[in-house]
Amino acid sequence: MPAVNSSSRLREITHIQAWAATNNLKLNCSKSKEIIFAARGKRGNSADLPQPSMNIERVSSLRVLGVIVNDQLSAADHVTNVLASCNSLLYALRILRCHGISDASLQNVFQATVIAKLTYCAPSWSGACSAADRAKLDSFIRRSKRLGYCSQNQPSFTQLLDDADYSFFNRIKMNSEHVLQPYLPERPEIYYSLRERSHNKTLLTKTAYLNDQDCLIRMLYKDSY
Repeated sequence: MPAVNSSSRLREITHIQAWAATNNLKLNCSKSKEIIFAARGKRGNSADLPQPSMNIERVSSLRVLGVIVNDQLSAADHVTNVLASCNSLLYALRILRCHGISDASLQNVFQATVIAKLTYCAPSWSGACSAADRAKLDSFIRRSKRLGYCSQNQPSFTQLLDDADYSFFNRIKMNSEHVLQPYLPERPEIYYSLRERSHNKTLLTKTAYLNDQDCLIRMLYKDSY
């Protein structure tokens, strides 16, 4: 809900409750959360807003389909959580090594567990990674190489993110029925001799810093000029 409509939050919740009741459902306010995204330099103003309901908790971060989103739209909380989980997986790998698993099998397990967790939904949050976040993730990969949990040819995390972006974008391009196709209209026919692009989609307008965090916009503009 945009800030201009903040005064109508209670009415919106009442509307949702009415819709749920009509469809034989019930909105559980005690399990619902509220998060406020504010522009830079204006974050303090959000503290003045009253809560829409006594039973709805206001939080600074949410877990959405396994990805942690915070009120600053950065990936710092998600990166911290993923690294903590992956460090626990390294302990499990150490136990497997103590029980005699071969190095090749250990590296296969590393790929199937640790790398899969690190790159889960990467296109959705990698654009919000700061340089410090990427440095932490790359450092984790280097440490895993030193400990022998992964191959010395394992790409850096930055390369893994780029590969995930390309794979995701190519799946959209190749599937005309993809749910994101409506957001990527075809480029109109041009009769000029221009440099060939890697895609034939219309470039979306970039209006703000947050646009660079969007995977689709990043891939549309990548190598376009």
